[in-house]
Amino acid sequence: MKIAFTKYHALGNDYIVIHPKDLSSPLTTDQVRTLCHRNYGVGSDGILLGPLPSATALCALKIYNPDGSLAEKSGNGLRIFSRYLWDTRQVGAEEFAIQTDGGLVRSTVFDDGRQVRVEMGRVSFDSGQIPVTGPQRDVLNETLVAGGREFTFCAATIGNPHCVLPLPEISAVLAHQYGPLLETHPNFPRKTNVQFLKVLDRANIQIEIWERGAGYTLASGSSSSAAAAVARRMGWVDRHVSVHCPGGVIQIDIGEDYAICMTGGVTRVAEGVTSPEMLG
Repeated sequence: MKIAFTKYHALGNDYIVIHPKDLSSPLTTDQVRTLCHRNYGVGSDGILLGPLPSATALCALKIYNPDGSLAEKSGNGLRIFSRYLWDTRQVGAEEFAIQTDGGLVRSTVFDDGRQVRVEMGRVSFDSGQIPVTGPQRDVLNETLVAGGREFTFCAATIGNPHCVLPLPEISAVLAHQYGPLLETHPNFPRKTNVQFLKVLDRANIQIEIWERGAGYTLASGSSSSAAAAVARRMGWVDRHVSVHCPGGVIQIDIGEDYAICMTGGVTRVAEGVTSPEMLG
């Protein structure tokens, strides 16, 4: 099977976009893993399959992690898919809606396609919505143990689960060491994305990211949204926050009800057609 694709990155977080019409049969888990593999495939942090039919939006989108699992929502993935719709002239400068498994979002593409703004929805800290085990509550300043180390954490959802760990110092080494353990911690029945958070000042935070089903990631829109919302809820930042990821900066605006508007860059990388040999 040959598959036409377009590849983009959003601050180093890269995705392959595949139009459903270019598939002769549904993608299998093994095919997703191979396509995303950086040695045996095209290489990416995930696959965006769309546009798909939607009764409530311009279109729907399926987001695959590199391990073949489905993600409910991805901020960078949504920015990339919005740019793809703009590149293929399915949208213009007007705002439009995309349906994800994590809810409806609204996007606007500007700066000749290089910047995308996405209304990500509302962050909730409620344990039942995230979900987190235990009685129903807002999950703030709780503790857990991973790899023999105790962490203070807050949990949140913006359509997908997040565990945010405020720390005085963070690093990629820390994310690689504890990210896999926290992603699969029994506190999180659907696993979780993990953000190691350092507050720089009232307008800037820094995060290191371990994504559920993807691993260490240079940037993440949903992670930036969740981390900024947690920092705001804890009183550490104001409503306009620059989130410094290893791959670059994402701008987050936080509404009164923790509704998030995310803005960041997108770069078109390549387009091509896979060889049947790769998936054979």
